Amino acid sequence: MTSAKTRQNPTPETSSGQRPKPAPPNGAPVRATGAQALVRSLEAVGCEVVFGIPGGTILPTYDPLLDSTRVRHVLVRHEQAAGHAATGYAQVTGRTGVCMATSGPGATNLVTALADAHMDSVPVVAVTGQQSTGLIGTDAFQEADICGITLPVTKHNFLVTDPAEIPRTIAEAFYIASSGRPGPVLVDIPKDVQQLTTSFSWPPEQRLPGYRPVGKPHGKQIREAARLMTTARRPVFYVGGGVLKAEASAELAQLVDRTGIPVVTTLMARGALPDSHPSHLGMPGMHGTVPAVAAMQRADLLIALGARFDDRVTGQLSGFAPEAKVVHADIDPAEISKNRVADVPIVGDCKEVIAELTEAVDQAESEYGSGDLTEWWEQLSGWRERFPLGYDWPSDGTLSPEYVIERIGQLAGPEAVYTAGVGQHQMWAAQFINYQRPRSWLNSGGLGTMGYAVPAAMGAKAGAPDRQVWAIDGDGCFQMTNQELATCAIERLPIKVAVINNGNLGMVRQWQNLFYAERYSHSDLGTHRHRIPDFSLLAEALGGVGMRCESASDVDSVIERAMEIDDQPVVIDFVVGKDAQVWPMVAAGTGNDEIMAARGIRPLFDDDEG
Repeated sequence: MTSAKTRQNPTPETSSGQRPKPAPPNGAPVRATGAQALVRSLEAVGCEVVFGIPGGTILPTYDPLLDSTRVRHVLVRHEQAAGHAATGYAQVTGRTGVCMATSGPGATNLVTALADAHMDSVPVVAVTGQQSTGLIGTDAFQEADICGITLPVTKHNFLVTDPAEIPRTIAEAFYIASSGRPGPVLVDIPKDVQQLTTSFSWPPEQRLPGYRPVGKPHGKQIREAARLMTTARRPVFYVGGGVLKAEASAELAQLVDRTGIPVVTTLMARGALPDSHPSHLGMPGMHGTVPAVAAMQRADLLIALGARFDDRVTGQLSGFAPEAKVVHADIDPAEISKNRVADVPIVGDCKEVIAELTEAVDQAESEYGSGDLTEWWEQLSGWRERFPLGYDWPSDGTLSPEYVIERIGQLAGPEAVYTAGVGQHQMWAAQFINYQRPRSWLNSGGLGTMGYAVPAAMGAKAGAPDRQVWAIDGDGCFQMTNQELATCAIERLPIKVAVINNGNLGMVRQWQNLFYAERYSHSDLGTHRHRIPDFSLLAEALGGVGMRCESASDVDSVIERAMEIDDQPVVIDFVVGKDAQVWPMVAAGTGNDEIMAARGIRPLFDDDEG
């Protein structure tokens, strides 16, 4: 048996018996193993936190990682959680999140999280170990072609076969992940490449000849967009998550104030413009507000900023905004005219695009005059008055889930960070919490990943330790990743989790109620009938504090008690009615004109009162 002292490639020790700590890069080449070069490269690019789990093929890197004083490692309980935590960290900080896993099942467990980050354009770098180069392609133990597997769900990936290439690869991975349209990048490094000795220096020369993201928009397109904005009678700003990625919230507010044009913010853009802004109509889409959906349907001009005309926003595409011309600005040229043909395509960074539009509007108004939006705003105000967001209390006296989420938002306030999984609780959190600042709302928008909320909250807390972080989760979603409460307890990441426990897969039950004749096929989770699991006891078993709330009179006090605890994760089991539904709703496959404000209530946008 090989002991720790007689293992191959032993690390040299100092006279005191301590392993030397990696020196910070200073430009002078030093001898290092590939693993040491990897850790030093992560330090050099500014990586603060790595979420991961060690395993055989990544162990050479975990050894020097122990010596790093600049990179914190958070030992998660599942690799998927490592990926979601990296995403949560990136979404709340604006920096690149990092996760790490071993080969085979460790790497494949990252796939869902990478697909999630890819759909929502989140900068993440995943580092995976791989079987030694001589074994690649032999079906060796825990071997998987992770580069091939993740090709469709990453922005780019690398297989590193030379330790001298590690610094350059890491530098390029971080640059690719965070520039242009952000996204996940995977770096796969065989075990023997991590163990080989190389010459390390920093900074490396990057070689990305085919990668040149466009930042500055074309002036002619900006001027044409400004002309349309000043001459339109019913314009709408359609704001997507790209505005948040570009850190362009301040520029957006300035443009909106300058033009008076109404704004809708997508699920991924909540907080890009404060909900309290008078021009904000709310969220569009399948469960958007009636004024937001109606405004887009009746617009004569849509100015899409960092949005991708997703099917959840457009509904049946052929009937979406039929009278509107489209100005579409996006950093990714592949998105422009992909779903809806743009009359004015603008490729560029949203921060630059919005700033230049603000300047161009002044010139356009001097040439074409300013549009009178009085009649348009009267129509919008009418929809606001007639169809405000609201909810009814369950007729059986059970707790309203909307009320619970609304009170969390009001008591925790706009400085808190809110994450959500996918389903009814996600839509209610998007609807009934007021978002006043960017990077305060994190959710799985494009992929709709159950289990996202808890690990994303964990990553967000690691990135913003001074902010209160609430995971609004469903009883179904929570059971997929609740083991990360143990990570939170041990790593001192005291998140709050509000489990909206309706006893069912809530959105599935809603669709079964509406479209499957109330045939509730396998959507009852047993968390009501059997109280399995008991969420409050589960929280305690995982190192947290568990609470339960079943009545409206206790909601505020239990939230306030949770907010007072700052050294442990807290789980509140909110036992709510099983039949609450998310409204408004545009049924899948129908057009936005078919929006239902509530069951049986269809707004008549073309009537005399509209």
